[in-house]
Amino acid sequence: MKTDTPTLLGSITCPSGRLVIADTGYLGAWSGDAPPVVDEATLSTVDDPALLESIRTSADLAVVGADAEPAARSFNRQSGTWLYDIPGHGVEQLTDIFIEHCRTHGFDARLERQKPRVAHRERVEHAVRVGGSEFIMNGVPVVAIGDLPPDQEITVMATSRDYGRIGVRWESISLKVRSTQPASTRLLGHVGVDAARLSLIDADGLGTWQHEEPIDGRADVAFWGRSVQEAVTCFGASLLANPGEDEVYGWANLAVNEAVDCAIALQEWKQAVPERTIAVDFRPHSHHWQVMAEVRAAEHEAGVIEVGGTRTMCLMTSWGDGLFPVATDHDTDGHLVQIRIMLGDPERQARLEEMHDRFSLD
Repeated sequence: MKTDTPTLLGSITCPSGRLVIADTGYLGAWSGDAPPVVDEATLSTVDDPALLESIRTSADLAVVGADAEPAARSFNRQSGTWLYDIPGHGVEQLTDIFIEHCRTHGFDARLERQKPRVAHRERVEHAVRVGGSEFIMNGVPVVAIGDLPPDQEITVMATSRDYGRIGVRWESISLKVRSTQPASTRLLGHVGVDAARLSLIDADGLGTWQHEEPIDGRADVAFWGRSVQEAVTCFGASLLANPGEDEVYGWANLAVNEAVDCAIALQEWKQAVPERTIAVDFRPHSHHWQVMAEVRAAEHEAGVIEVGGTRTMCLMTSWGDGLFPVATDHDTDGHLVQIRIMLGDPERQARLEEMHDRFSLD
């Protein structure tokens, strides 16, 4: 398997000097400078009253004391001296386990519950202070890194590899920060993905991100599938002809309330006859919608948009979901040279090859 020549995906900017690497699908959960809360729409899907209460009373715990760092490191639950997003029902049990851990190893350390809870933007600062690290955001690992130049464009490159039976996929993504040669590498942690895509975004720019709220009060409705022509005849929809999409019909640039009515009508039409097969996508004109339109249109499935005076990128992993390692390379003076997201590894390749063999129709 031969590594191909690196592919230029584009460039981003990071005026705050703090970069966040996260699953694009979770950016709507970002709390900014406010304590994190779980979206009410998500909570409405929880039927168990005890679980609902546990989620509502989630806590953030700090490891403090003379031996805080070695105690947290050996406890090995989360990165650094912080334990974020602990469900309410588990706080007492986790505290007891930590007390026993410290007693066994002779550490002078304890857990302190933080009130109010630690805002996501503050979690970035905690990560930056230790040279960059993984942290938890609503139960999902993201990575934050500091020391990025605030006044220059940062080039994003991707390296692909032919993985045989499963085809050509990205091996790694690199953000070039300095031109000096790498002399050392540090693993920061892992970024969790379950929407098959990643965002590279400035920490302050993320504070202005509108995930579902339309920026202009408008929205699109798209639909496709086996019964698409029947739906087109019934509703009088048009071919949207968006770059990167084939045979997708619907309506563009509607007022939000009108778009909602169209989406509901399509869903009701679909559900009225079980044999009807279409997918319906409600697309408010949010930042999420903007960048995904760029991703679908791009040759290499990487889109760039402006968010809060910063340039941010969203890219498809080419591997789907998973936990992807993030590392930094440094020169002999300790300066950050590049950031690398490792997408392809032998274990991931083996899992996909097994799935390929199991479900192959050849």
